[in-house]
Amino acid sequence: MHRTTRCLALTCVGVLAAARPGTAAAQADTSGRVAPFVLPTTRTVEFTTTEGTWMSLDVSPDGRTLIFDLLGDLYTLPITGGTATRLTDGPAMDAQPRFSPDGRHVVFASDRSGGEQVWTMFADGTNPRQVTRGDNAHYVSPTFTPDGEYIVASRSVFQSAAFGDVHDLYMYHRDGGSGVRLMANPAPAPAGPGGAAGGGSVNLLGAAFGKEARYLYFSRKNGGWGYNVQLPVWQVFVLDRTTGRVTSRTNAPGSAMRPALSPDGRWMAYATRIDSSTVLRLRDLSNGDEHTLHPHIQRDDQEARQTRDLLPGYAFTPDSRAIVLSHSGTFWRLEVPSGKEAPIPFTARVEQRLAPLVKFPVPLRDSTLLVQQIRGARPSPDGRRLAFTALDRLWVMDLPSGTPRRLTTARMGEFDPAWSPDGQSLAWVGWSEADDGNVYRARVDGGAPERLTMEAAFYQRLAWTPDGTRLVTIRGQRQARAEGWRGSGDDLVWLPATGGALTVISPVGNVREPHFAATSDRVYLLEGGVLTSRALDGTDVREHLRVTGGSLQTNGTPPPPLPATDIIISPDGLQAIALVANNVYVFPVPAIGTAPTVSVANPGASTVPVRRLTRVGGDFIGWAHDGRAVHYSLGRSFFSYDLAAAQSAGARYEPTRLDVAIRVPRDKPSGTVALVGARVVTMKGTEVIPRGTIVVRDNRIVAVGAQGAVNIPANARRIDVTGKTIIPGWLDIHAHMGGAAGVHQGDVWSYQMNLAYGITSTRNPQTGTTDILSYADLVETGDIVGPRLFHTGPGVTSREGIRNLEEARDVLRRYSEFYGTNTIKQYETGQRNVRQWVITAARELQLMPTTEGSLDLKMNITELLDGYPGHEHNYPVYPLYKDVVELVAKSGITYTPTLLVAYGGPWTENYWYERYDIHADPKVRRFMPPADVAQRSMRRGQWFREDQYIHPRLAEQVKKILDAGGKVGLGGHGQMQGLGVHWELWSLASGGIAPLDVIRIGTIMSADAIGVAGDLGSLEVGKLADLQVLDGNPLENIRNTNTIRYVMKNGRLYEGDTMTEIWPTRREQPTPWWLKSTPVAGR
Repeated sequence: MHRTTRCLALTCVGVLAAARPGTAAAQADTSGRVAPFVLPTTRTVEFTTTEGTWMSLDVSPDGRTLIFDLLGDLYTLPITGGTATRLTDGPAMDAQPRFSPDGRHVVFASDRSGGEQVWTMFADGTNPRQVTRGDNAHYVSPTFTPDGEYIVASRSVFQSAAFGDVHDLYMYHRDGGSGVRLMANPAPAPAGPGGAAGGGSVNLLGAAFGKEARYLYFSRKNGGWGYNVQLPVWQVFVLDRTTGRVTSRTNAPGSAMRPALSPDGRWMAYATRIDSSTVLRLRDLSNGDEHTLHPHIQRDDQEARQTRDLLPGYAFTPDSRAIVLSHSGTFWRLEVPSGKEAPIPFTARVEQRLAPLVKFPVPLRDSTLLVQQIRGARPSPDGRRLAFTALDRLWVMDLPSGTPRRLTTARMGEFDPAWSPDGQSLAWVGWSEADDGNVYRARVDGGAPERLTMEAAFYQRLAWTPDGTRLVTIRGQRQARAEGWRGSGDDLVWLPATGGALTVISPVGNVREPHFAATSDRVYLLEGGVLTSRALDGTDVREHLRVTGGSLQTNGTPPPPLPATDIIISPDGLQAIALVANNVYVFPVPAIGTAPTVSVANPGASTVPVRRLTRVGGDFIGWAHDGRAVHYSLGRSFFSYDLAAAQSAGARYEPTRLDVAIRVPRDKPSGTVALVGARVVTMKGTEVIPRGTIVVRDNRIVAVGAQGAVNIPANARRIDVTGKTIIPGWLDIHAHMGGAAGVHQGDVWSYQMNLAYGITSTRNPQTGTTDILSYADLVETGDIVGPRLFHTGPGVTSREGIRNLEEARDVLRRYSEFYGTNTIKQYETGQRNVRQWVITAARELQLMPTTEGSLDLKMNITELLDGYPGHEHNYPVYPLYKDVVELVAKSGITYTPTLLVAYGGPWTENYWYERYDIHADPKVRRFMPPADVAQRSMRRGQWFREDQYIHPRLAEQVKKILDAGGKVGLGGHGQMQGLGVHWELWSLASGGIAPLDVIRIGTIMSADAIGVAGDLGSLEVGKLADLQVLDGNPLENIRNTNTIRYVMKNGRLYEGDTMTEIWPTRREQPTPWWLKSTPVAGR
């Protein structure tokens, strides 16, 4: 963040460069600040605070001044306290400052170059210089060596979308360079009991020097971050910089973290966990004695990702007689060795400039549905027709502009269509959990479907042999799929094209797309990342090709490159196409007798010529019958890429695009119903109607008011709900609900279970696959019973390899133009400049992005500064103080804490599993398959004392944000379908949030978060009729949320315990298979 008293950075740099071009190389390197931020700032948040969150500090060598970070700005403060002076400001995140030994300079970490680097500046904030270089690194706790010539910092050597940070210690000359790794390939430290991620990767943080420059102290543990860790995981070690020897200095049962050495060489302080508190210990290095200096300091970060170290930076005073640290929101002086404590009060003026909030209203339609996805689209051999699955049924249309038509009238699912070589017939796999799983064939010009398989099973991925005599498919266990679990024992099989017995080719694991080249005697498939082929008797297995993309990280020691999702050999066997990181590539296949690896990460430098065919992306890739074109789909659009035409046209070429338009009615009941006599909690402000009436016509509310004051039409059905409580349906906006990929389920138990527990709308903020597009359509048409399925589609991750704003636009067009989502999940796409490109593209394309919390409060703050409207998962640091609370509240971001998967402590779901016997709950067993119930309830992996759970503390921070005017969302995270949302609500209440506010979070606030508050989230005239009727009053006891009598979704009223529809018609749901064969009370 740049100093406010300076001239504008871009102007100054430009003028200086023009005036003295010959000396540019010799100037202080501020190149990292040239146009790193692409976002305009349109909002300002200003306030004065006397408290701060996770403030790292240092004491100047003369002992007179503190320097500290606050919300990404650096400040100085007299050591006696007073008014802080801001040294840096602006959009960048500046953090973790340390003085040089002579006090003239400060080192700090900053993303002012667009990505995080180590910087220095003069102690007055002038003359910033970038020390480190390179992309995708993260730096923690930079500190000067005692001679002031070098800087030691922890640098991440691996980060993925799964938060796998591991840090090494590097030493950099103050004038730059690539740095020296201090401990190359260190031997793993012993893992603590149950410690996270042991093995060869060693995590090193918090470098600290004392009196002797020879010794470097630090904290060390095996591996990266993990959930539900068992302590200890960190200990203090020391590196002898003369001999290279590394020695353990602690063996604390609660870990040992963030060492600090006194200037006189006598004392070492470090943090540890005792019971549920982080304490500061003090060791006398002259004799080894140690004691607790302070029993309750800032909660450490050892159960998160430590992106700002395990504890905020603290320091001894130059005379070694005291330690200055931050905790409880302010600064404190602790006398050494007594621990006597005195506050150092401060006042700081906060001024943060924010980018526009990227948020848009999303009106919901009652009219015709335009089907959002075609799946498995395949052109006929002559290129005149197209077959595909939509709404889980098989369709055919003439190309280029025919009308899609159903091929059959079957009610089962129809998937994986495959054309016969003569183009006269289509084969497909059929699936129904109730009674079917077979391979079928039908003539395209008419005729009844023929069942080709003699026994039902779970079939998927179908291909004809080129001579048309056989079909190859993968056969799996029918019962395992029907019961919702992926079975083992899949076989690659063939059967006669006219039907008959199966012949097993070979057992297979997780394979992709059986297909053929020119001959009918060898079948190709992607297996374990390798394109293989084998004879139809299973012999002569050959490996042909591996295809990889880039790595998730380019700094330090990268992980293996990303493998291809699909590889398909061309009909002549000479080329292949591959789907890598959502894009399609084509290249020749060198025949060398083994499987060469082709990297498409840099097509210009690949071992063979590689052409990237897509910018926006592609799904369901394949070859045209003659091998002259490649086809793929996105959403409801089908693309054909003519290879020769593209070669001739060069960059001007655009593939042929066909948008398939299938319009079907949305489900909409007919009739008028009145719910009479209940207490109505409308969520229109604080309105509660003691005895009210709600009138619903078709699927919308037409009247809400006090009983007797509402006109009920004569033709309306009256339902007496006297003594009940009506609240809006829940909106779970962080809901992972499953739904089988590829061959879809006809009924999804998790959907029904959520609706039965009052969740009438969900938003899945990371679907993993695009199957959700079809499932959402099927819910809209009423073919599947469940809540409304809003979603982001698959998350936008660092796999995309976004390098500039234009590439961000291309990636996000996949969602706005083809997937039809209104929101996306920005899931650690990269450094801050990448995240800014993403939100810029999102604003242009009218997409509302939400973010992955990633256990990184530092990143979380930058995202709300940059205008992100949603945040998923709790902030891992607590307590939060006025600085963070005010900024979050005033930014407009919706904070969805998902407490069941608490960041920074044991998962809260374990708390509820320990206290709630789902195995004995008849409603749970009615909607959840027995294997799922048993897996969740019989033998839990871990147990924690009650005081180890942190959700009450986290919920207290949610209350602070709420009380400050902030927005909070409801997210059950799919940990326990349906019931888990209630656990989340109750967990929020554990922090002192009033029941009415808990309900507000789960209804109107969550609706607002995803843009649908105009239609959902409250009981008001004109809104969609999504509500629940409760036997108990949740305003008196929040646990009464789970006393559901009825659930109404889109005007249809269901019994909560059975999902039997009782309005407008009575209709029972099909009995789940497990209730036909397994007693509800158990075995």
